[in-house]
Amino acid sequence: MHIFNITLQSVAALLAIGVLGFWIIKRHIIPENILRFLAILAIDIALPCVVLANIVTQFSPSSFANWWHYPLWWLVFSAIALVLSLVTMFVSAKATRREFAISLFFQNGIFFPLIIISGIFGPTNSYTPILFIFIAFHPSLYFSTNHLFFNKNTLQAGKNIEEKGKNRMRLGRILNPVLISTVAATAIKLSGADSHLPTFIVTVFQMLGGMSLPLLMLILGGSLYVDFQNKGPLYIKEIIKFVLIKNVLFPLVFIALLVFARPAYPIAMIMFLESAIPPITAIPIETERQGGNRSITNQFILGSFVFSILSIPLMFNLFTMYFPMS
Repeated sequence: MHIFNITLQSVAALLAIGVLGFWIIKRHIIPENILRFLAILAIDIALPCVVLANIVTQFSPSSFANWWHYPLWWLVFSAIALVLSLVTMFVSAKATRREFAISLFFQNGIFFPLIIISGIFGPTNSYTPILFIFIAFHPSLYFSTNHLFFNKNTLQAGKNIEEKGKNRMRLGRILNPVLISTVAATAIKLSGADSHLPTFIVTVFQMLGGMSLPLLMLILGGSLYVDFQNKGPLYIKEIIKFVLIKNVLFPLVFIALLVFARPAYPIAMIMFLESAIPPITAIPIETERQGGNRSITNQFILGSFVFSILSIPLMFNLFTMYFPMS
């Protein structure tokens, strides 16, 4: 019950910040067009800072001698998640199948696990840098492959964009700030150069990184308000299907596989968390860019986020029955 309460409070805190963002935009406290600027600030500046600060200050190569295995485990996780997504997408109606699959496959791989791990193990723990190393290539995968979920008939909206410009943008997103900061911070730590870093530089990264999570949840809440202004059909049946698969079936399948494989606790915990969390919040933007149904992806995300208040604590409680915390 202790784990359930801690996890519940961690997820509820995230959603409460999202509700605040919804309210701020609804009351016009800040203009809607500032959300794009805040997103750049959060994703391209604050997030790389929190990654770098955590790895430099908390990563211990001697305690995790096989740290380089973690990206390989991420590949295993992604392969299993892809198979599950492609198999279960046929539960959805044909018209929404692409949006269903992309929302299942791309999880919110950093922020939900980050706040849950911090809530359970404290703000200073050995698991947070391992999470960043595990998930380092996830943003690159998203930006380089999300278009593959949509067929050529859905790309009419993007035909007026020059192909050269798209390729340049895509390359910039593959070599994204999160991946660069992870590689740089790991290299600094392994070389021992972290001991020569001035304290004030690390403090700057920590302070900037501290605003990443609140900013992104405020942006999420504000974006949902903006998107739901253009009222479209409510896909109740599809939302229920999605939530049951994403929030319930996915973590149950991964718990079963983890019990069978019996990896070390850090790997098991991180893989479980990645399986149990809602979709990445950038999906509606990319869906619209590819000519898909942005409205239903917003509804999938909102439904999964709200249901995660109960589903994540319940699933984590089940996980700890097989993988007790030391």
